[in-house]
Amino acid sequence: MEKLLWTIGEAASLLDENVSAVRYWANSFAEFIKPTRTAKGDRRFTADDIATLKEIRFLLKDKGLSIEGARQQLNSDRAKVSDRVKAIGILEGIKERLLEIKKEL
Repeated sequence: MEKLLWTIGEAASLLDENVSAVRYWANSFAEFIKPTRTAKGDRRFTADDIATLKEIRFLLKDKGLSIEGARQQLNSDRAKVSDRVKAIGILEGIKERLLEIKKEL
């Protein structure tokens, strides 16, 4: 069974980022990320939220855009950004598998 909700710490771990960066992005991109809150007020992220955070991370870290630039990119051509992030994820998975095969040789 696949997980439905992730804590902010788990989301940060998936993104290889610190918790404060994920919290900042969730607040800065509130129109794209809508985490649910527990009774204590802790954030819980859905799979869609995690995908959006990956897109934001790509735009900010890999492409070097500002917060406003990333927001504009998501508003104007989100499908292109999403496809690019998915392709990078697939390529990273292939790279990891090839490195495992290399170790076995």
